[in-house]
Amino acid sequence: MSTPVNGQMIFAIPSKGRLKEQVEAWLAECGFRLEMSGGSRGYSAELSGLPGVSVRLLSAGDIAAGLDSGELHLGVTGEDLLRERGDDMDARVMLLRALGFGRADLVVTAPKSWLDVDTMADIDEVGHAHLAKTGRRLRVATKYVTQTRAFFARHGVADYRIVESSGATEGAPAAGAAELVVDITTTGATLAANGLKVLSDGVILKSQAQLTASLITPWTADQLESLARLLSVVEAKGRARNMATLVWPAEQDAAGQAAVAPFVGQGARRANGALLGAADLFDAAAALGAAGVEPVTVSRPDYVFESRSAVLVKLREALNR
Repeated sequence: MSTPVNGQMIFAIPSKGRLKEQVEAWLAECGFRLEMSGGSRGYSAELSGLPGVSVRLLSAGDIAAGLDSGELHLGVTGEDLLRERGDDMDARVMLLRALGFGRADLVVTAPKSWLDVDTMADIDEVGHAHLAKTGRRLRVATKYVTQTRAFFARHGVADYRIVESSGATEGAPAAGAAELVVDITTTGATLAANGLKVLSDGVILKSQAQLTASLITPWTADQLESLARLLSVVEAKGRARNMATLVWPAEQDAAGQAAVAPFVGQGARRANGALLGAADLFDAAAALGAAGVEPVTVSRPDYVFESRSAVLVKLREALNR
């Protein structure tokens, strides 16, 4: 990875596939347009509306590695890939925001034909019996070695060995290469097609795309300011999804404010109106109607900004340790 000029913050996003499309759509929804350098096939870009940021387009795995090593300041990648970097991941990166897409579960699966095997405790028993009968440990095919070992250890399962997979992991039992599979799944259809079932307590991680900051790379004041601007917009957009603004005639403001007072909560009063949680919208409208306040109009804000970002405060504290 090349170092950007002028001390820009390096922000990596996926370079291809569905995840790239989802990240670009998320950025666009927040008001940032990705402007490619070197044409549509380039691997660097800028974000309009966010100066001081150099965007790199990399594979999701390379983004996780770059954040872990400190070559990147910021990135969007799967939590499963980040946690595979080691048990002490939280000492090297910080998850800033779950993005709600790129969802997948990391799961332990066994053959459907193992009718009496449904839990990790069952796997422990099968492992003991398999070792006593054959002199060999159960083979577990996976690309997620770190998380598999930690999960099996938490469940007290010891009679197994890892078979690292670089290809279609779910096909390992049918090919005679392993008895169990630990892999990522979104719908479970591929696992089912290969005769596998997910154990009832076999979900290791419910993963999704995460906006993530490196704690290893040095951050300058300017780079943190660029991140602060990005987080401000992202968080404002996220708040707005759950808020609504009610407006009523100015001459009825006293009655209107009294009617919605129980619903203001984390919102805010406005001149002849109020910003409320969307979940309280209909109850508040009913209260206004009962108080004779009308007409009442409703609008949904695009952004709801606040001056303080708890996530940024937490990151600054972690960087200053």
